[in-house]
Amino acid sequence: MSVLATTLVLLVALLHLYFLVLEMFLWTRPLGLKVFRQSPEKAEQSKVLAANQGLYNGFLAAGLIYGVATGSREFELFFLACVVIAGMYGAATVNRRIFFVQTVPALLAMAAVLAA
Repeated sequence: MSVLATTLVLLVALLHLYFLVLEMFLWTRPLGLKVFRQSPEKAEQSKVLAANQGLYNGFLAAGLIYGVATGSREFELFFLACVVIAGMYGAATVNRRIFFVQTVPALLAMAAVLAA
């Protein structure tokens, strides 16, 4: 696979590891409150749900890293497709910026993997 494709897949994986940290560990802290634009009260009430969401982001990152480590194009494409679907759903139901932060990088990575 090309260096560009590998780099983009790993970038998407790193984004999802960052989301994991934000959602599982920083949700009720100043950075988490700022990133997700919520009040401390709302964050406290939703922290268990956020931690669960963070765990799923970790699974996406793990799948992408496994795909790169094993050279499995199919694995990479499957997990990138999962990221795209999750990003589209988030953009439609939560905030449009999710499309640009999550979906666009995954689409670029998919295109690079398919072109490699």
